[in-house]
Amino acid sequence: MSRIKILYTEDEVFLGKIVKETLEGRGFEVVMETNGAAVLDAFKEEQPDICVLDVMMPNRNGFEVAEDIRLINDDVPIIFLTAKTQTEDLVKGFRTGGNDYIRKPFSMEELIVRIENALRVKKDAGPAQITADFINVGKYIFHLNRQVLVFEAEEKKLSYRESELLKYLWQNRNNIIDRRDILQVIWGNDSFFNSRNLDVYITKLRSYLKADDAVEILTIKGVGYRFVVG
Repeated sequence: MSRIKILYTEDEVFLGKIVKETLEGRGFEVVMETNGAAVLDAFKEEQPDICVLDVMMPNRNGFEVAEDIRLINDDVPIIFLTAKTQTEDLVKGFRTGGNDYIRKPFSMEELIVRIENALRVKKDAGPAQITADFINVGKYIFHLNRQVLVFEAEEKKLSYRESELLKYLWQNRNNIIDRRDILQVIWGNDSFFNSRNLDVYITKLRSYLKADDAVEILTIKGVGYRFVVG
């Protein structure tokens, strides 16, 4: 039976070596990176079972790396390690695709338990993840991992935020969705700039979905939207 492979990032080499050797002593295979710019290539090459990412990394921080990883893999568990203690940092971690969050300093036993728990949750959710590779949006097929919207023989590649917005609308289909909730979930805050971005993205999605009259994004004035899927 193959060992669980962990992609571990830590720019403090001494600490990283201790963590790596301890995890390897517990039977894990560990690939360690100290430079944020190299993590995505390591992820693609090594295809780890789980990622343990330090937030404060040179060149690309852990949040940015997680967003990169989520563009190509929605399923792999991500655990953040950070010395930051502010609630907004924790929230940001989850919004960028994290599954768990450990504050430094941490004990190795805590880290190992969190890793085992994240892997167990993934295993339990396995069949659902497989069957959720795509969803039907009226006459369209939306491939979530590929971020592709298909209508008959035509494919439309969506950007990351277009994909996330469509997924959120579909999850809340046929219900009134508060505009502020969309902004918080997709952009992280409801600033004027992001609000204007939302208008642009809604217009784009409407154009992508116009071939099916049974699919409509209704504007509820002063509140938000209602995604109607007939």
